[in-house]
Amino acid sequence: MITRQLFLFLVLAGLKLFEPPLLADSSSPLLAAYYDKFLAICGGRVYEWSDFDTPKESLSGVKQVGVGKQNRYALTNQNTLLTWDKDPSNAVILMEDVKSFHAGRSGLFVIRNDDTLLQFHTKSLLGFGESLSKNTLPIAKHVLTASIGDSANYYVTHEGALFVQGLAHRGQYGDGKLTATEEYIQTSDKVIQVASHTGHSLVLKEDGSVWGTGGNIYGPLGNHGYGDKAIRWGLILRDASAIATGSSHSVAIMPDASLWIWGRNEGLDPKQVMENVTAVAAGSNSTIALAQGVLWQWDTGDKPNRIMNCR
Repeated sequence: MITRQLFLFLVLAGLKLFEPPLLADSSSPLLAAYYDKFLAICGGRVYEWSDFDTPKESLSGVKQVGVGKQNRYALTNQNTLLTWDKDPSNAVILMEDVKSFHAGRSGLFVIRNDDTLLQFHTKSLLGFGESLSKNTLPIAKHVLTASIGDSANYYVTHEGALFVQGLAHRGQYGDGKLTATEEYIQTSDKVIQVASHTGHSLVLKEDGSVWGTGGNIYGPLGNHGYGDKAIRWGLILRDASAIATGSSHSVAIMPDASLWIWGRNEGLDPKQVMENVTAVAAGSNSTIALAQGVLWQWDTGDKPNRIMNCR
């Protein structure tokens, strides 16, 4: 069991048994997925691709990657956030002094170095940086992590409080609410990571338990509300270290570095699929993972395939 206090101590001390579970669309800053689009930091270089195309090398000097509905993103080693559409050589600066970011369908969350959370909406990103300073919305202070979903957005404070705002018709709030709110409201506590996607959300709590709520037609929440939706947070898995979720399946890394998967084409009960995994991200049907210096990719129901060597 890794408590929030121990987790934060390990991060501050630089002692990592695995990459910090702070990313919305991935368990690690090294990977990102959104439906059929992928980014990976492999061997110190950024690679990007769609579906099962060959990854193409793009940027360097980057410590976090992300991908949303339209744009791709990278956080440089100098804490500068970049974005581009199709050509990384045309990447432009969105913001300086960024600690982390979280991309998704409705836009982008940015956590500044002072732990302030800002939100960019998709329409403000279409100009690739033009007047972005006037189109940011301050959301909260003392923020640890966040997630941009397809229908609802979430953030977690350093105290472990989870807040949500957006659509609620699939049970995305996890408190029984089916009506959207304009303001962010707290719906859980003792949380260290949140991952959201197509009308559903997972949270990882400080005791290692994984909980889910929202739409569950294909099983990304396991047995909890399967076939329709869950309107309250329900337990899925215990003793996890990091989580990620795609449009119809979910994954978790355990303390022994084993990777577990459940959802569409995988079954409702989490099952082990790989060993020695340090990072994972989930898209539409595909999953990507880093294990022993190798990048892997596979469709749900299939076996992992080696994509490239990252050493």
